[in-house]
Amino acid sequence: MKTDYVIVVDKNDRQICLEEKLYAHQNNLLHRAFSIFLFNDSNQILLQKRAPEKYHSANLWSNTCCSHPKEKLTLLQSAELRLVEEMGIKTKLEKTFSFIYSAKFNNGLFENEFDHVLFGKYNDDPVLNTKEAQDFMWIEIRELKKQIQLYPGKFTVWLKIIFENYYKYFKDYEDNNL
Repeated sequence: MKTDYVIVVDKNDRQICLEEKLYAHQNNLLHRAFSIFLFNDSNQILLQKRAPEKYHSANLWSNTCCSHPKEKLTLLQSAELRLVEEMGIKTKLEKTFSFIYSAKFNNGLFENEFDHVLFGKYNDDPVLNTKEAQDFMWIEIRELKKQIQLYPGKFTVWLKIIFENYYKYFKDYEDNNL
């Protein structure tokens, strides 16, 4: 089996080293990540339902795609490549904001990520890699915020954090694209 690595960083997003992905998640190491949100012309967000075999947050609804940048690629190159691998989507992305978050999961793993949030446009349905995502839906921004508040257990921790703390970016996007 192929070993995946993540880029361990400091709080200023400066690379410290590479570390095996599972080790980083077991030992709560701060590492670089990205979260992609795609919007259609109706300002709906494309969500994915994570596959049942994911090592954490399985079967939960999340943003369009998320992963970890590769060392020899730029953030955008890594994100655009992963979007094709996971969702069968090729589109341009732009970095919108970054933040650090951490969370502990019931299985003893941690997320401790310097997360770069990327926005893009797309109007078709995805072609899912079923090892990564089992379902998808398009949802209006306000409706997603409402659903997260009503049913928090159905969504990934990072999606909830993003919508709780950075909702203004989605509102700004919606206001500028009507």
